[in-house]
Amino acid sequence: MKSIFARTIKTALVAPALAFALATPVLAAEAAAPAKPDLAKGQATAMVCAACHAADGTRGIPTNPILQGQHAEYLVKQLTEFKAGKRQNPIMQGMAASLSEEDMRNVAAFYASKQAEAGAAADKDLVLLGEKIYRGGLADRNIPACAGCHSPSGVGIPAQYPRLAGQHTDYTMSQLNAFRAGTRGNSVQMTGVAAKMSDREIKAVADYVAGLH
Repeated sequence: MKSIFARTIKTALVAPALAFALATPVLAAEAAAPAKPDLAKGQATAMVCAACHAADGTRGIPTNPILQGQHAEYLVKQLTEFKAGKRQNPIMQGMAASLSEEDMRNVAAFYASKQAEAGAAADKDLVLLGEKIYRGGLADRNIPACAGCHSPSGVGIPAQYPRLAGQHTDYTMSQLNAFRAGTRGNSVQMTGVAAKMSDREIKAVADYVAGLH
């Protein structure tokens, strides 16, 4: 009888503790989850960026990237790396320095919420070469197809691989050249790819993706 009573007391004490222990990770995970991005605050932050990227990240200065429709996760990654000095650019490092993680999420979500506008290829003589490299790569130099990471339509993959469709030719060229020269060092994959490409091939790919949609 005493044994049964003891077991009953033990169960009564252990059960609530076990239930609390099982619930704690869930509560902790909920508490750690970042707040939903605030698009209004993101738009306010974007006003500071408007001089180079236009008010909503659309087709501004050709040497600067189009941010409209870009993956929010990718934009946050780039801003974080500018702030940390992993990606070098004096202007962007200065801009990112004052941004909190919340600011980055908000402004990235604002740009991502916009519908990307279609661009167009300009150099008809390089379109076929650009398409060949983008879709099939260059086997003789082990250059993989760009479509493998950025998708055939250029929409990319969140966080790691940006949307390229419609991007300014000048900007894409400058980034491929920076990867090739080693002055942009925040992507091992792209450094390896660009290192094997000629000036003409870089221009062909950059012009081709400008017309993807």
